[in-house]
Amino acid sequence: MATVILLRHARSTANGSGVLAGRSPGVGLDETGERQATALATRLAAVPLAEVVCSPLERCHQTVAPLAAAHSLEPVVEPGLAEVDYGQWTGRELCELLGEPLWKVVQLHPAAAVFPGGEGLAQMQARAVAAIRDHDARITEQHGAEALWMACSHGDVIKSVLADALGVHLDAFQRIVVDPCSVSVIRYTDTRPFVLRINDTGDLTGLVAKPAEGASSSDAVVGGSTGTS
Repeated sequence: MATVILLRHARSTANGSGVLAGRSPGVGLDETGERQATALATRLAAVPLAEVVCSPLERCHQTVAPLAAAHSLEPVVEPGLAEVDYGQWTGRELCELLGEPLWKVVQLHPAAAVFPGGEGLAQMQARAVAAIRDHDARITEQHGAEALWMACSHGDVIKSVLADALGVHLDAFQRIVVDPCSVSVIRYTDTRPFVLRINDTGDLTGLVAKPAEGASSSDAVVGGSTGTS
């Protein structure tokens, strides 16, 4: 199967504002986010991307625009990668939400959390994982098993996809950190996913390690080593 680079959108005007933006319209990148998006194109200049897939929200489109242009790609919009539908929580200040009984559920038992008038986190994970796997299978068929592709989405969405790939329960996904404009990398195989990177903001050359001689792409390296020494 192909390898997906999960990209969290760059810093937006809502990040650090103390407001839960969710799917609110008109939330774009701030100046820091614009610089991050420009730098991202440089970071991935040597990474051959087969496709760029992204959430429908503006901040994701703005994040991938310089990168997609550099690779002469037109981003594919995927509703399954949209931000969580926070329903009645959308646009509310976080300091107010801290007092809501649901807040502790979101932190300690997120698999049971359903936002009033919105969706549940388990529902979000199911549609996000399905979207990633569907695109990965399609891109593998079209571009080959060694293809690299990018999916730009949102923090909680990416954390939920990583939790699935790591084989951990959604209740543990709050332990995963995904910063703005960071990448996390998953290689799916016929038997299981391999998580290659999480919350990476550094150099992305040499992204995919070649399997050991005689081993299949779905084999883990015996002894736990992923290096050459």
